[in-house]
Amino acid sequence: MAHTASPALRGHVVRRNATWLLAGSALAVLAQPALAQSNQDTVPGSGVEPTYAGTTSEAAEVQPAGGGLQEIVVTARKRVESAQDVPVSVTAISAQEIADRDLTSLERIAAATPQLAIGRNATGSGAQLTLRGIGSNSLSIGTEQSIAVIVDGVYYGQGRTINEGFFDLGGVEILKGPQSLFFGKNATAGVISITTADPTDEFTASSKTSYEFNAGKLREELILSGPLGDNLGFRLAGRVGKDFGYLFDNKAGPVTYITTDRPSLTVNNGPTSHTATAYKDNGPREREVLLRGTLEWEASDKLTARLTANYGYNRTIGTWNYVVFACEGGFSHLSPGVPCERDFSIYTNNMPASIGAETQFARDDGKNFNRYTSWGVTGTIDYEMGDLMLTSVTNYQWNRNVWSLDLDYQSVSSPGLNIFGTENSEYDAFSEELRLLSDYEGPINFLLGGYYQTSTRGFVQNVVFAGVENSAAPEGKRYVAYAKDSGTDGKTLSAYGQFMWELVPETLEATAGVRYIHETKDSYFVQPYAHPLFAGSRYAVNDPLTADQSFDNWSPEATLTWTPTRDITLYAAYKTAYKSGGFSNSSIQSPVTPLDFFLFEPEKAKGFEVGLKTELMNRQLRFNVAAYNYEFTNLQVTYLDSAALSYNSINAGTARTKGVEMEFAFAPDALRGFQLNGSANYNRARYGDALSPCYGGQSLDDGCIPNLLSPGTPGQNLKGLPTSDAPDWTATLGARYEGPLGNGLKIGLSADARYSSDYLTSAFGSPLSEQGDYVMLDAGLRVGAENERWELALLGKNLTNHFIVTGVTDGSGTGTGTGTNTAVSADQVGFVSMPRTVTVQLTLRIP
Repeated sequence: MAHTASPALRGHVVRRNATWLLAGSALAVLAQPALAQSNQDTVPGSGVEPTYAGTTSEAAEVQPAGGGLQEIVVTARKRVESAQDVPVSVTAISAQEIADRDLTSLERIAAATPQLAIGRNATGSGAQLTLRGIGSNSLSIGTEQSIAVIVDGVYYGQGRTINEGFFDLGGVEILKGPQSLFFGKNATAGVISITTADPTDEFTASSKTSYEFNAGKLREELILSGPLGDNLGFRLAGRVGKDFGYLFDNKAGPVTYITTDRPSLTVNNGPTSHTATAYKDNGPREREVLLRGTLEWEASDKLTARLTANYGYNRTIGTWNYVVFACEGGFSHLSPGVPCERDFSIYTNNMPASIGAETQFARDDGKNFNRYTSWGVTGTIDYEMGDLMLTSVTNYQWNRNVWSLDLDYQSVSSPGLNIFGTENSEYDAFSEELRLLSDYEGPINFLLGGYYQTSTRGFVQNVVFAGVENSAAPEGKRYVAYAKDSGTDGKTLSAYGQFMWELVPETLEATAGVRYIHETKDSYFVQPYAHPLFAGSRYAVNDPLTADQSFDNWSPEATLTWTPTRDITLYAAYKTAYKSGGFSNSSIQSPVTPLDFFLFEPEKAKGFEVGLKTELMNRQLRFNVAAYNYEFTNLQVTYLDSAALSYNSINAGTARTKGVEMEFAFAPDALRGFQLNGSANYNRARYGDALSPCYGGQSLDDGCIPNLLSPGTPGQNLKGLPTSDAPDWTATLGARYEGPLGNGLKIGLSADARYSSDYLTSAFGSPLSEQGDYVMLDAGLRVGAENERWELALLGKNLTNHFIVTGVTDGSGTGTGTGTNTAVSADQVGFVSMPRTVTVQLTLRIP
């Protein structure tokens, strides 16, 4: 079906409003008409004018008649523009490149993008997303991400979005730097904007079957698309996958966990031994089911409506990518004699089956797992009113994540040091966004928008340790040392506008805009149970804490863009951004813990960026360069109090990122089908005055100062230290060729290298957390029919098999003597990226 609409914003919903979403979308479709912009319409520099941004779901490519570079269309400013004309530092990945390189997850996109890092975490928020050295470590479920993930115009605020599994995409845009004006809250570091593919004009069907040799991953993807009538199109996409092998070795053996039944402080029923087995191998052992359906209705030349529904299921083996890779002295402090090594191996045990059968959210056999389930629905309507475009986006989303894990990560042989846990977390959100964009022929135009969102987060956790048992405990708590129950209800109201003035027609444009955000969060935390040994002494029980937080923010932005010729764009921009404050749902409440301990303030960003974008040699060479300088205040960081097993979020202070980015692409006319592309990036991300906790086991000599944060609480000033995941230098170099083989066949070759200098993965400067420099290599070979009916591909990722850590936490129960000169640094548990994978893939298409 020919695409005609502009991309619209999307948000979130609360479950009780799902019916209103469907009813409202249906009524809006009947009540409004809309316009859409074809992906084949011209864009600046290719003979096409910028137009409304609505439901366009593709970073479209306009193929030049001869060789040369393709034009990529983006919607970074909520209107369709050439990536070369938009005054934003953006990396745009087309649908074709996504398919050719199999960039079908956020982690794979990050691995292909300089300065973007994603660390998968089973606990906390589920992931750490970092761009240009700014991100939120993933240890607490209460913190939002510093990089907003946008799917079909809808904001997804949870780190667990990485479990969604993105496939059948229209394009990806990675916008760098603060982006609050167009994308709202939680975009202080940038935006990853993902669009799914649209229905097609004619009926098409495709099957993609792949097998990855190292993990034994078998995956099948099916897509059906086409018209259901003159004005209605559909697209159905599904993917299922299962791992029959594994990528990480589990070197743990069985351990004995001994419990003592004490229903009260005066009763002791003697010890019981439980066996904690271990998987012979480990993860991810992934199972996934992903489904998406899209309907697009061109009701008239003025009204277009799009309805998308999705479902996802993903299950893996627990903490499959947690490697204890660095320890003071070279050996684990919980398992003496076990080396801490940079290899793809782990040491984790299942919860004993006898304990799993008695513990809430655990499996009866005690085996570790992480299970993520989600669904959502989005309705988008574009209505043209002469020179105005009205866009409405309504969304509901829900997800649930359940896990049962070994939380000491080290196959501890001492019964007193084993730690197991279970958790259930749920999130749902409803949102509505309205946007009005003008397209007058005169020099002045505008954009006005409003956004409303409600959300609910729930969190229940049980922790098993210290060999405690209580036969009189409530159901599911017999072996639990303590339990948490926490939740947050959020509400966001936002209004924004941008004023656009062509000072010199088609040459000089000035824009200014601002977004206002009002946000409330109502939270609670309670520990409904603790074992009698700990209740009232170590943990408060049934003593709820509640907090009603309210935040207000203005985020202005101004840009000046000069286009002296159609092939040269220069811009200068001042940008600001806002990230939500919140409540540390994952913390611990002692009998004397104050409410303020659970609260943290919003993070803010402001600064400048200048850029030059060019297309030279009759559009055979693209060369872009940008320089930036941004300051971040009230930077949010989360740390593990390993003694209390508590994840606490705080405002550390300030940080600054400044740097220069250069990228190029070369596609010579003389060699049609060949393209060379690369980038080089310098980024200096350093803390300013930033008071934070010490890392576990930080000594006085290493800068840990007793009583710095409060009486009895040591701290450090991070000033001058690098932020986490912030290499000073990154670079990429890639080449690809596609051409005929004869006899109706074609061949495709590609090779892509990414370089990173060394960096710290700890947000608190632990020298043990250093990731060394590396070069990662991906490559692909494709052979298929020139008519696209079939293709056989061989795809390799991380062929150099580098061990790459993208996030870290202190090992639970390690790190002693913090703030003294007898300190021993905490063991470093890294969240490790995938090792080498090699995939064979067969694609069949009709017609």
